[in-house]
Amino acid sequence: MKAVIMAGGFGTRIQPLTSNIPKPMIPLLNRPIMLHIVELLKKHQITDLVMLLYHQPSVIKNFFRDGADFGVKITYVTPLEDMGTAGAVKCAEKFINERFLVISGDLLTDFNLQKIIDFHADNKALATITLTPVKDPLQFGVVITDKNRRITQFLEKPGWGEVISDTINTGIYVFEPEIFKYIPANENFDFSQDLFPKLLEKQELLFGYTVKGYWRDIGNTDSYREAHHDIFRGKINVKIDEPKQDVVGRDLRIGADVRLDDSAVLDGTVVIGDNSQIFGSAHIKDSVIGRNCTIEPGVKLSRCVIWDNVYLKKGAKVNDSVLCNNVSVGHGVVIEEGGIIADDTAIGEEAYIKRDVKVWPRKVIEAGATVTDNLIWGEKWKKSLFEGAIIRGLTNVELTPEFVAKLGCAYGTSLPKGSFVLAGRDAFLASRMLKRSFLGGILSAGVNVRDLKMIPLPVVRYKLKTFGEVGGVHFRQCLDDPALTEIVFLDNDGLDFSSAMGKNVERIFYKENFRRAHHMEPGGITELPQVMDFYREGFIRSINVEMLKKRKYKVVVDFNHSPAGQLLPAIMNSMGIEVISLNAYVDEERGIKNAEEKPRSLTQLAKIVASLEAQAGFWLDPTVEEVILVDEAGRIYNAAETLPLMVALQLKAGCKGAFAVPVSAPSVVELMASEKGCAVRRTKNTERAMIEETLSSEVIMAGSMDGRFAFPKFQSAFDGMYAIARAIELLATCGTSLSAIWGEIPRRTFLQGRANCAWEMKGGIMRKMSEDSLDCEASFIDGIKVHFGEDWVLVLPDQYQPYVHIVAEGKEPKGVQKLLSEYLTKVEKWKKELQ
Repeated sequence: MKAVIMAGGFGTRIQPLTSNIPKPMIPLLNRPIMLHIVELLKKHQITDLVMLLYHQPSVIKNFFRDGADFGVKITYVTPLEDMGTAGAVKCAEKFINERFLVISGDLLTDFNLQKIIDFHADNKALATITLTPVKDPLQFGVVITDKNRRITQFLEKPGWGEVISDTINTGIYVFEPEIFKYIPANENFDFSQDLFPKLLEKQELLFGYTVKGYWRDIGNTDSYREAHHDIFRGKINVKIDEPKQDVVGRDLRIGADVRLDDSAVLDGTVVIGDNSQIFGSAHIKDSVIGRNCTIEPGVKLSRCVIWDNVYLKKGAKVNDSVLCNNVSVGHGVVIEEGGIIADDTAIGEEAYIKRDVKVWPRKVIEAGATVTDNLIWGEKWKKSLFEGAIIRGLTNVELTPEFVAKLGCAYGTSLPKGSFVLAGRDAFLASRMLKRSFLGGILSAGVNVRDLKMIPLPVVRYKLKTFGEVGGVHFRQCLDDPALTEIVFLDNDGLDFSSAMGKNVERIFYKENFRRAHHMEPGGITELPQVMDFYREGFIRSINVEMLKKRKYKVVVDFNHSPAGQLLPAIMNSMGIEVISLNAYVDEERGIKNAEEKPRSLTQLAKIVASLEAQAGFWLDPTVEEVILVDEAGRIYNAAETLPLMVALQLKAGCKGAFAVPVSAPSVVELMASEKGCAVRRTKNTERAMIEETLSSEVIMAGSMDGRFAFPKFQSAFDGMYAIARAIELLATCGTSLSAIWGEIPRRTFLQGRANCAWEMKGGIMRKMSEDSLDCEASFIDGIKVHFGEDWVLVLPDQYQPYVHIVAEGKEPKGVQKLLSEYLTKVEKWKKELQ
């Protein structure tokens, strides 16, 4: 006996799950729904199948092929146009010459098909409709039978006032081949609306057979979720590929190569697909997790369906929702019941997805956003690709090779044809993988690449100061999150991209208005092996080497496995400085250290500095831009302390000029500079704003609040390696110790805090702050800074994250703490008023 599986529907009612795959291929327990139907047919010895396809037929054909892998024989029939249910079956007539069964490919049922076939045969029926009682018959076709089970009446999708039975048509039929003479060829013809009423009119042997068992039409997203709930409750047994674990009281199915930490809590029925990772204290209850998923510690999932390649970050809470393929969920995200997040969607940190919200594919929900309505139309991949001069995203999830190749096309198109750019990366393997894809895109636009391979970013910046290249890019692992990759874009002076440059690339990227080079004119890749020597020569020329050689200083440097470990020790040794190197070897597979490892590394560095009696210690971050100082006694200076310390070193050494510092920097910098006749230039908090100040001949140093320093004498950009050498040179010039310099800096209390703030509230918060500051002395360089005599407070919205920063400084610790608390309270109050 043959079976015809109806698998041609568009799945309109179940969107967005069907945005990229046909409805019968939607996964149910990590297997396509239709595979469960094929298994059911095979269970009843029906192995000769005809599949009726129409929408995205190749997806189904590629999965099932000839059916041999599943123990069945499959014939595919694909009508050229929508023929309706019965009309589509008519297209398969030439393959059917005996009694046959018709069933939908998107049902979940355990009906005893043999009993239906036996009933059909016993009654010598022309057609038998399988019936079942349901609680809500309104969305189905109600069927009435007489005492002999012959059908007497149909009622298609009745209202409650019309309901005369709860027995509905399940879409499972048994027919004799003679049925085809009632179905016109090449005509849209429906079972319920056309064929069955016609048979009734002709008084043919049309029967209805009511079957007990489980049946559910997975026609919409609610039904899809409820089908899983029913499986979790044990209402129906379906085949699960993942092997069952021997655990009492729980039904755990774990696939191959799954990493599951001991501290993870799994309750009820949990299915985890192959190669997925569950870290730390994740709590998962009654959920299905697909293949290649990553779930970080603290994630809570309850009654969820997670498809393949999904990444859930720490603290995410998802309840009774569906996350489709390639979805990334940020820290602290909350998704309420009924959420549907379609393919290729990225949800930023602390975002809140309200109940029953559906997000269509390829959307970006920015950090801190609250989504209350379905997100169907709107921007393409992101509202904005750039965060300052950087594009960052989850490696191989958001920043895939295909994505960065397209990005390279856009970047190359923004540059003159035949021009040259520099490209570099850190030691991480993911950076190398993505950079290679990116370079392909640049070459396709007819732009040439000088590949510096693994190299510190400051060296790339230094080379760009010279002639030859119109820009540069650097790929690196994100310091805050190893799962992220950052692409830093540089202009022809080695400075970060301006916002106008970023928007130009974005515009080309979104419009896909790429320049395609002629097949004889693609760009080429060359190398610059002498670039390190070029950097070294310039570096040494700008330092007083003779003085350092006389001092014979000894310092300890933690290189954090960065490429600087292969360059800086040799330079410093040539200056007569003895360098004790820590973590100086490059480890491509390990990547950079976790943020949690930083305090331990610093403590270790401080101990080594003190025990070796070195003059100083330096912790160089993996980007080779940020530096943390340790004095000869082992005291670690945080970023807020390092900036005044570096300024004090310059002043003590007799340097004259101006210092460029951000608006949030401690005002003790001004106190010290004014005493020595020097100036301070306050800038916005962005890196480019600080660096642009260094283009002035008066500026001798720019310093950020995160330990980055630029010395225009060598190069305008932030350079951690040069900052180390310059600090030692200044120390030698002063002829004293770091702790002694620190002891001379006036003492003031400097405190920083931050409050969570949704993006849409930031403008309102700053308006409230502005109104609140009307009667005060205030400045507006970046954020709003209010002065109270010698004390001040700054309220500054974060440029990239859903936060508002609050910085306070003053003479008395209690007063500063009170000021900080007061404005934190004000921000919270303003947030409530704005809701």
